[in-house]
Amino acid sequence: MNDEPPRAAGRTARTALTAAPALLVTALIVTGCGGGHKGASAGASPAGGKEKLPEATTYTTLNDLPRDEAPSAKSDGTVVHPNDAVPVSAKPGAPAVAELPSTQLKGPTWVPVVESRPGWRRVLLPSRPNGVTGWIPDSGLKSARSSSTVKVDLGEKKLTLSQGGRQVGSWSVAIGAPKTPTPTGRTFMLASLAPAKPTFSPLVLPVGAHSATLDTFGGGPGTVAFHGWPSKSVFGKAVTHGCVRVPADALNKLAKVPLGTPVQITD
Repeated sequence: MNDEPPRAAGRTARTALTAAPALLVTALIVTGCGGGHKGASAGASPAGGKEKLPEATTYTTLNDLPRDEAPSAKSDGTVVHPNDAVPVSAKPGAPAVAELPSTQLKGPTWVPVVESRPGWRRVLLPSRPNGVTGWIPDSGLKSARSSSTVKVDLGEKKLTLSQGGRQVGSWSVAIGAPKTPTPTGRTFMLASLAPAKPTFSPLVLPVGAHSATLDTFGGGPGTVAFHGWPSKSVFGKAVTHGCVRVPADALNKLAKVPLGTPVQITD
């Protein structure tokens, strides 16, 4: 608990991104601002009939797991990282219905803890439906604590970043349009994607939530993300497909927020 998880724009994500051309597309397309590949649903079996547990990633839908019952609850900042893929269950000790991989989008998987029991951690997952949670064994996990919190007030169209309980910045942002709203509830900083040839933003920071109205966008899972925008005129408006467009200063500060950090999105 003495160290923090990797920061959103950490070297691991950047290095992997440079080394993987396919992910250069993902940087702009995995989010609600674009597409990607279509993911599997829980319970899907691979060719040949041999059952394989689905991975809890932004590409999958996990309908056999419980939802977050307290989406407005404040997290204590505890986040965990599996050293290897770990089974995910609906209840402590129940049969696994998915597995949480050790990496997400070519970076390390860090997820926030929302409940603990002896030998078990209940964590938020990056899959659909929004707010899906699962129980994972406490063994084989690296644990850390993020002192950062990110809040998005959709009514005010404002993003606030705090560290150690102290506000370090507040910005006017662009949010989802009425027909493609930004989803509310608890989520978390999932990954950092830095395209080699950025167009509208030097960084795209996906979170563990998806558009509530778009099952797919451009062929992908419609993952919500923070990212920049070349025109300041959009800030303070509801004009996106669900992503949150932020000013350059906000993006720079969000890029330093550890992965797994809780993100609270309210009406």
